[in-house]
Amino acid sequence: MDLRIRLLRKEDAPELARMEGEIFSQPWSGQAFAELTEREYNLYVVAESDEGILGCAGLTLLDNEGDITKVMVRESCRGQGIAYRMLLDLMGKARERGAGHFTLEVRVGNRAAIRLYEKAGFTAEGIRPGFYEKPAEDALIMWLHDTGQTLN
Repeated sequence: MDLRIRLLRKEDAPELARMEGEIFSQPWSGQAFAELTEREYNLYVVAESDEGILGCAGLTLLDNEGDITKVMVRESCRGQGIAYRMLLDLMGKARERGAGHFTLEVRVGNRAAIRLYEKAGFTAEGIRPGFYEKPAEDALIMWLHDTGQTLN
């Protein structure tokens, strides 16, 4: 597969909103995705191939921290390393903007996502009780205190 990672563009919003609706119980709207491109403190990438957009990952930059707010891949494209490649690209771009630490919340029951984040160097550092709704679930808080090394 010829996978390309690039920055999110406003015109990606409708396709990402459709994908989001297929994946999440509380999906973001197309307008929400479009607005991400208008804020300097947001950094979002998409993975695409000749098939179209396959996934999206993004974060919010706060001083030297990147708060990862979204990692999603089309269900039919999972297990191919797309999320990992997006995550590494995203964090590389955030480092260029001064991020030295990264954090995220993930459902405690989402074992695949937790393995992905651990592979990227994140470690679990706490629990946020009742963080998620539909269905209700705790969030695992994970951090990557950057050493500046590049992961492959």
